[in-house]
Amino acid sequence: MGIRIYRPYTPGTRQRAVSDYSEVTKTEPEKSLVRSVHRPKGRNNRGVITCRHRGGGHKRLYRMVDFYRNKHGIPAKVAAIEYDPNRNARLALLYYEDGEKRYIIHPANLEVGATVISGPDAPYEIGNALPLSNMPLGTTVHNVELVPGKGAQMVRAAGASAQVVAKEGNYVTLRLPSTEVRMVRKECYATIGQVGNAEVRNASFGKAGRKRWKGRRPEVRGSVMNPVDHPHGGGEGRAPIGRSGPVTPWGKPALGYKTRKKKKLSSRLIVRRRRRTSKRGRGGRES
Repeated sequence: MGIRIYRPYTPGTRQRAVSDYSEVTKTEPEKSLVRSVHRPKGRNNRGVITCRHRGGGHKRLYRMVDFYRNKHGIPAKVAAIEYDPNRNARLALLYYEDGEKRYIIHPANLEVGATVISGPDAPYEIGNALPLSNMPLGTTVHNVELVPGKGAQMVRAAGASAQVVAKEGNYVTLRLPSTEVRMVRKECYATIGQVGNAEVRNASFGKAGRKRWKGRRPEVRGSVMNPVDHPHGGGEGRAPIGRSGPVTPWGKPALGYKTRKKKKLSSRLIVRRRRRTSKRGRGGRES
């Protein structure tokens, strides 16, 4: 697991840095665990673009990932580690003792041939899924449920991990990757360990074409548009945006504007908000 750097023998390889895929042991997905899913490409049901800069890209098959880990007490062997085009983390293919096969998000340092298990009595080992109430304080976890039995919704990206910092009553307090500290019901399941492929943060596309392969179309800065096209547009030469702060093409505040509902019910479970990092004045991309 690492990053491969290219020599600058073309302009596209001068800045390219990609994963070396050394941890991947199987190239073809498990046929019984893939589905064909329509990709909307930023269009709505009438074919109108509602999300810009999306479209094209290589065809993908969706891997059915087990975020529930509800086969309690049945051991499973890690048969392979696979690439997933739909996420930046790798997948681990599990063979259960009863013959069933499932994908899970691959935790760091989980090797092929290892055995994992889920349930309240599962041992404290990487890849095992337990209720948060059974985790010791300081445990590093990922694939965390927000609602008991609904499946993991938080901490699923490559290299992500949360930490169990407190237990009180019916809730367990977690420190999330965003630095937010929030409470989660103690019955919610989580998987021990950190998500693998953490080096993906050091990868670089190197050229625009690789973004096109991923389904991303070109973006244009608002400051180089005409006034009719964007609030930042117009002016002679490199003109300032002419407003108190950056805005979207439709005039709404951008870069740091909070969009969370003020009366959202789950706000009472947030102990400390995430640390805000301002993009203003630091070369942040304009909308």
